[in-house]
Amino acid sequence: MAAIELKNITKTYNKGSILAVDDVTFSVNKGELFGLIGPDGAGKSSLFRILTTLLIPDKGTATVGGCDVVKDFKKIRHIVGYMPGRFSLYQDLTVEENLNFFATVFNTTIKENYDLIKDIYVQLEPFKDRRAGKLSGGMKQKLALCCALIHKPEVLFLDEPTTGVDVMSRKEFWEMLKRLKQQGITIMVSTSYMDEATRCDRIGLILNGKVLSIASPEGTILSYPEKLYAVKSQNMHKLLTDLRSFRNTVNCYTFGEYLHLSISCSEEAVKEYLNEKGFSELVFLPAIPTVEDCFIRLLKEQNERNSNKDK
Repeated sequence: MAAIELKNITKTYNKGSILAVDDVTFSVNKGELFGLIGPDGAGKSSLFRILTTLLIPDKGTATVGGCDVVKDFKKIRHIVGYMPGRFSLYQDLTVEENLNFFATVFNTTIKENYDLIKDIYVQLEPFKDRRAGKLSGGMKQKLALCCALIHKPEVLFLDEPTTGVDVMSRKEFWEMLKRLKQQGITIMVSTSYMDEATRCDRIGLILNGKVLSIASPEGTILSYPEKLYAVKSQNMHKLLTDLRSFRNTVNCYTFGEYLHLSISCSEEAVKEYLNEKGFSELVFLPAIPTVEDCFIRLLKEQNERNSNKDK
């Protein structure tokens, strides 16, 4: 049995005028670290709220730990931990008071489940008497994770937990998730940071409420069908314009200090075209696709499908 299962889940807002989740179907295995990757407004938070019984779907069914999110919402609330995107703990309570409160809500104690949160809490312990509202972003994140874990949940939902957090704290956080996974906890995490996708067992790429693909990070990258190149010149704006006008360009976009270019012809044909356009000092290198490249490609495909529907 899957730890999380969704079948044709749809959710709209504003009397049906805003489609937030569009006929989503997928499952998450027990003990898996599953990432839902997409930009702001993609539908990630709506899905998390449905799975944690805070929203009722308009259509479809979903189960968590074998329990239906509508019929068995009370059971689900006892077996899941949820860390929402915004810091939602009590700002005026201290670190220790927040943790004790959430332990009491679930009829447990810090001592009873201390082994589960020990690696995280040891970093918080020097600040246990500090009010939660006075903590740094990274420390708030650690406290929220401790509170979500204190009742030893079977499934942990983390909605964009690293947004606005410094790079070092982000790295520490994912190391914590790796250790939690080793303890058998199923983890579903959402993020808009594409680089975090590689730390998941599988990822679902989501846009405009629709899941575009689900695979391992490696499988997602291997599915990239064209050759990819990193291109750079002195006049990057003209280079981008000219490459997008080239008949054999599949996609071309800015990627750091380079342009990422995928083509349906030979490398020599592109170089000849650019030479004709007056580009003499040119850097043209093979590039290894990333999850972000795959997401951009899927986005282009979906936009083309939507454009064809409108014609």
